Amino acid sequence: MIRFALRLSLAGGREAAGRLVIIATAVALGVGMLLATLAGMNAVDAQNGRYAWLNTTVEASSPDASADPMWWLIREDFHQGRSIGRVEVAALGPDAPVPPGIPRLPGPGEFYVSPALGELLRSTPAAELGDRYPGHEVGTIARVGLPSPDSLLIVIGRTPAELEPLGAQKVTRIMTVSPSQCGNGCYVGINRDGMALILSVVAAALLFPVLIFIGTATRLAATRREQRFAAMRLVGATPRQISVISAVESTMAAAAGTLAGFGLFFAIRPALAAIPFTGEPFFTADLSLTAADVLLVALGIPLGAVVASWLALRRVQISPLGVSRRVTPKPPHAWRLVPLVAGLAELTYFIGRRPPTTNGQLTAYLSGFLLILVGLVLAGPWLTMVGARVLARRASRPATLIAARRLADNPRAGFRSVSGLIVALFVTSVATGTITTYVANRGEPRTDSVAATSLSKSFRPDDGPPPTAEQIPAELAAIPGVRSVTLVHTNPDRDGRRGIVTCAELERLAVFGSCPAGARVASVTDDLIGMRAFDLTNDTYVWDAADIDPAEVDRQPILSVVVDTTSRSAFERARTTLIEAFPAGRYPVSTAEWESNSARLMRQFQQLANVVMLASLPIAGCSLAVTVAGGLSDRKRPFSMLRLTGVRLRTLRRVVALETVTPLLLVAAVAIGMGLLAAHLFLRAQLDYTLRAPEASFYLMVAGGLAASLGIIASTLPLLRRITGPETARNE
Repeated sequence: MIRFALRLSLAGGREAAGRLVIIATAVALGVGMLLATLAGMNAVDAQNGRYAWLNTTVEASSPDASADPMWWLIREDFHQGRSIGRVEVAALGPDAPVPPGIPRLPGPGEFYVSPALGELLRSTPAAELGDRYPGHEVGTIARVGLPSPDSLLIVIGRTPAELEPLGAQKVTRIMTVSPSQCGNGCYVGINRDGMALILSVVAAALLFPVLIFIGTATRLAATRREQRFAAMRLVGATPRQISVISAVESTMAAAAGTLAGFGLFFAIRPALAAIPFTGEPFFTADLSLTAADVLLVALGIPLGAVVASWLALRRVQISPLGVSRRVTPKPPHAWRLVPLVAGLAELTYFIGRRPPTTNGQLTAYLSGFLLILVGLVLAGPWLTMVGARVLARRASRPATLIAARRLADNPRAGFRSVSGLIVALFVTSVATGTITTYVANRGEPRTDSVAATSLSKSFRPDDGPPPTAEQIPAELAAIPGVRSVTLVHTNPDRDGRRGIVTCAELERLAVFGSCPAGARVASVTDDLIGMRAFDLTNDTYVWDAADIDPAEVDRQPILSVVVDTTSRSAFERARTTLIEAFPAGRYPVSTAEWESNSARLMRQFQQLANVVMLASLPIAGCSLAVTVAGGLSDRKRPFSMLRLTGVRLRTLRRVVALETVTPLLLVAAVAIGMGLLAAHLFLRAQLDYTLRAPEASFYLMVAGGLAASLGIIASTLPLLRRITGPETARNE
């Protein structure tokens, strides 16, 4: 029976071969995306594991009394907005631990650098970067010590006398526990659970359209296959034999598709590794598969295909005459809207009632989004039916009336082929609306904003006594491109984060805001920026007045020094000068650099959302194309009879186009609208923000994806002429 099934599948003519190719292609896409998701999760774990050594001070000291300690100090530096990890060490014995990626601890005056930082040092003037690092390069940090190919890391050797006053800590072993399992407050690394959640959502949004595509492909020419299997039953074939024939056909296509899917994954793996969705790209080898992953996909996909085939042919297995008993399905009812309304009501309820804990917020918002998504999928057939009935009432041409009546009679079938779009467009719309609004309110300031052109060095009590005005380097003001050097003094009436500046000084500076009318001293933040960094529209800001005499300002301790520049070169030279003059504490940084980290990660999440949409729309178009082709094959005799009665070919083409385009556009509009509404409710509940309209690029991508889908659908319409000729009506 298996040999007969193979022969039937391979020698079944052009129709059977086409069906096998389409199913295999759909399975290959699904397998490739599934493998990419599994490998992405493995890559997050691999990258996170290489962050472990940077959390060394979190690890408890070694119980081994023979281990030599060392001084360890890690801080974050910046260059042109990019973060640089700076680790300084001083061994207190020959057996001090060595970080991964370097053969030995660097001695005083030596340092190891990552390949990316080494290249940056060689291409950047020393006054802008290299002068910050004492000594000379003695080697490169190997990949085992680098979270990413683009990581900027440096390990500098110092003397104990140099490090101890800077706040270094003694350690006796290097941290090896991944931040994913670190329970003691690891501060460097990736939120693995958060990334797994994001990747799971992306995978679901990508796989759902592919699964719809696979299901549509397996139903290609379903009517003719059912009739063929029913005929076999009538001549004596048992239900088990029919199941074997169907399973062999499905297994062949699924096995070929699975093999092609593995090839597709390995072909696109280098491109996937370059996507920095954790903030940094991966090494290609990080995107690996475990034996369990390979077995799960290699065995699970063909098995799933067999089950799907069995379910699709259950009517034939019950009775060989079952395929001829076809009736109009019952129409869907309005109860399908209940989950959708419940999800919207839940998100609305939490406006002004935000849960106090992170877990509570995740439960509240994710359950609301899930209810809306499930509601959209359930309500899809009902919405399709309503749209079709409205179209029928307004129809002015025969083609419109026929297409609308067919959709209204079986809205589930019309919606099924485009239901994959629901997840993709909903997820993309929620992500786009949320990210656009967040970046607009809390994103990276404009490059010409004073928040981006100025940097500040603050002096904390833990760093030792603050400097005097005479200790501020005079060469700061002499750097070409430095516009101003401002000293902010401590406000004796406020906490340590607040400072004071005379109103005369603010007026002279012009760009750092102004005083209220009648005030002589302003209460300011240590960076002279404060919360106005979140207002990206202008640099105008009015500070609160400080109740202190202007003559007393210069007598207060210095809280910070703020340098404003007119060029990136001057900005980096000023940072280098401040680092050399004040090596203790946090390094100088601009407010824009702090804000850019979160904004950059949000933009990468937006790129993932765009990938979901751009990949899903063509896949949905392919599903529609297969549906159209299958529908034409199943209805070629009725269409041929219509042509014989005088119906024009262009009218039939218009019928087919309307049957497919109507649910496609309806689903797109509803999914995008619900996604943006859900994003607005979430933003109001969590951040008290009002949704900002997505940028034009979002609508252009949606329009481009829909256009591609419509183009794929249009490519199937020429089939209508070939399969609806007079000979079809005569021969059948």
